[in-house]
Amino acid sequence: MIKAIEAIGSALIRFIEEFGFIMLLFLKALAWTFRPPLRIRAIFKQMEFVGVDSWLVVILTGSFAGAVLALESHYGFRKFGAESLIGTTVALGMTRELGPVLTGLMVTGRAGSAMAAELGSMRVTEQIDALYTMAADPIKYLVVPRIVAAVLILPVLTVIADFLGILAGYAVGVGLLKVNSGIFIAKIIEIVELEDIFNGLVKSAVFGLILSLVGCYKGFYASGGAQGVGKATTEAVVISSVSILISDYFMTAAMF
Repeated sequence: MIKAIEAIGSALIRFIEEFGFIMLLFLKALAWTFRPPLRIRAIFKQMEFVGVDSWLVVILTGSFAGAVLALESHYGFRKFGAESLIGTTVALGMTRELGPVLTGLMVTGRAGSAMAAELGSMRVTEQIDALYTMAADPIKYLVVPRIVAAVLILPVLTVIADFLGILAGYAVGVGLLKVNSGIFIAKIIEIVELEDIFNGLVKSAVFGLILSLVGCYKGFYASGGAQGVGKATTEAVVISSVSILISDYFMTAAMF
């Protein structure tokens, strides 16, 4: 019993310490973000890496999520003669939840892991230490562009996922399940509000902050050579994914 309590206490202490270090990195990055010179070129380069290079996985994820949502909605609604609500369900599901969350998870697996691996490699090969010796703060040059790029580009990717998810839901609902196209679109216009879309984009920006901050933190403080870099990358993906799902619950409870 005592050993179990000790294990729980040790895990809780490690969690608090880890959370504290992440928040310290966030505050340092926030302070450097607004101090000139702004590294616009580096930010756009990271936006290309996080956003443009992720468009294919976002398109596939958003499209098939919308298609599956339409199929599942039809299965339930036809028992009550409510097939007209399929379009609304797909649109609300994509804009409020599936679009932001799936986009965040996919970008975490592709870009968040790469951030941890890149910075981890730079740490174990002492490139980050070299920046300190040249009086160049590595947080400003390595961390800030990645965080800013992720926060700015995740809402754009979410818009793509939302649009294609609704379009795929329309294709399945109208083309495959023979739902009336006019009713499908009319219900979306009637029920879905701009607030639903806006709140989903706010979520995606927060998810971008989470995945980039955790990825940068794990890579920035990696140790132990190649094995340490691999461990940091794995932990970055796991922590970011779980944090996105947890934060999604609390944001949903607060927004809707």
